[in-house]
Amino acid sequence: MRPGIELEGKRVLVVGLARTGIAAARFCAARGARVTAIDDRPKEQLGGAALELREIGCALAFGGDSRSDFSAQDLIVPSPGVPSNHPVLAAARAAHVPVWSEIELAWRFLRGRLIGVTGSNGKTTTTSLIGHILAAAGKPVMVAGNIGTPLIAHVDESSDKTITVAELSSFQLELIEAFRPDISVLLNLTPDHLDRHASFEDYARAKARIFENQTEHDLAVINADDPPSTQHGPSRAQIFWFSRAKRVTSGACLQGEQIIFRHQGEDIPLLRRADIGLRGEHNLENVLAAASAAFLAGVPAADFAGAVRGFPGVEHRLEFVAEISGVSFFNDSKATNVDATIKALEAFSGGLFVILGGKDKGSDYAPLIPLLRERAKLVLLIGAASEKIAAQLGSSVPSERAGTLQRAVALAHDRARAGDTVLLAPACASFDQFENYEHRGRVFKELVRAIVEGPRALHARGREV
Repeated sequence: MRPGIELEGKRVLVVGLARTGIAAARFCAARGARVTAIDDRPKEQLGGAALELREIGCALAFGGDSRSDFSAQDLIVPSPGVPSNHPVLAAARAAHVPVWSEIELAWRFLRGRLIGVTGSNGKTTTTSLIGHILAAAGKPVMVAGNIGTPLIAHVDESSDKTITVAELSSFQLELIEAFRPDISVLLNLTPDHLDRHASFEDYARAKARIFENQTEHDLAVINADDPPSTQHGPSRAQIFWFSRAKRVTSGACLQGEQIIFRHQGEDIPLLRRADIGLRGEHNLENVLAAASAAFLAGVPAADFAGAVRGFPGVEHRLEFVAEISGVSFFNDSKATNVDATIKALEAFSGGLFVILGGKDKGSDYAPLIPLLRERAKLVLLIGAASEKIAAQLGSSVPSERAGTLQRAVALAHDRARAGDTVLLAPACASFDQFENYEHRGRVFKELVRAIVEGPRALHARGREV
């Protein structure tokens, strides 16, 4: 049984009015809570969805008026963008006010089974692929979480037969209390969000909270090839490994060109490596993880090959955009950290014009040097992190400060020749120049498509974006 919470008449404070905050406020108001929703931004910067909360009875406060008595609440739900160690949240916890992420609140009402997916890289592809395999097998499935639609927005659609697949971030997991997936997936752990977490170890511990409340009846899928992940495994859940480098005792691995699932001493063939249409070795790991979770959720072995062959991939993840005069353009805007960019670079043999930069997250960009030196003809730097990246790459890699994405695309188009590839894989967050990585990816695709349409279209779209 999941621990419940009665929201009727409770004072609930929602902090931050982006997608998650709006969904949480609506959910609580619909259940009779006295909701106050606050945001540090002035009212003029918020969209209509946030302002519409007034119509369902929420009290709103913005900008300088957004301070509230946090200790007088029955529950506080901060958006993922609000640091968990913020002084007002710490004071609320000291006053014994529950401070939960939206996934904690959603889970207490969610029906059916939950598969939770976390890690530094590959979460969205793996989450989407699990959902795709389950749907292809005829399972009632919902895909939610950090992938786009908040988990709490799907609660009313769930039933006892539903399998929900949720992408989970460290920001969401660090404020859980009883949250417990039936199947947890940890893909990998590499340095990320060090502008928010005090250290890599703090970041890793936040990710590993996905296992914290699991029992011996629950299942955990972990990357056997990633030492930090193996060091942060669960203490009680049943562990299933996935590996592209070695044979595992229980879980998914390669046997020649066959992907098998080893379970209770039996090797069960699921699909062949050739069935994977996704580019890059890292996507082999994502398929191994997704296949493990889907098999454990009850998908028959015979259903895997067709489902994986039919998976189209995910927008903004090594997404092919166009070929122009023999030059290929790929959008990997989701490469928001150094390790993700390394994986993107590994997917190409050479001839790269790489667009790097954005908002720095406390990253070290030096690990990019060997692959850039080997495979890149030119690095084009954009955004606030340009100077830091340029300093760390030094003279070992040809680079140029383009400033904006529009200019970077124009320079790459001008200098690339047939057989080359222009790759957006920024290794940074997007918030210096864009709303999010999706916005950045969409702008990149618009700029590329404008080249196809001609110079006038490129000029016009450049003004728009």
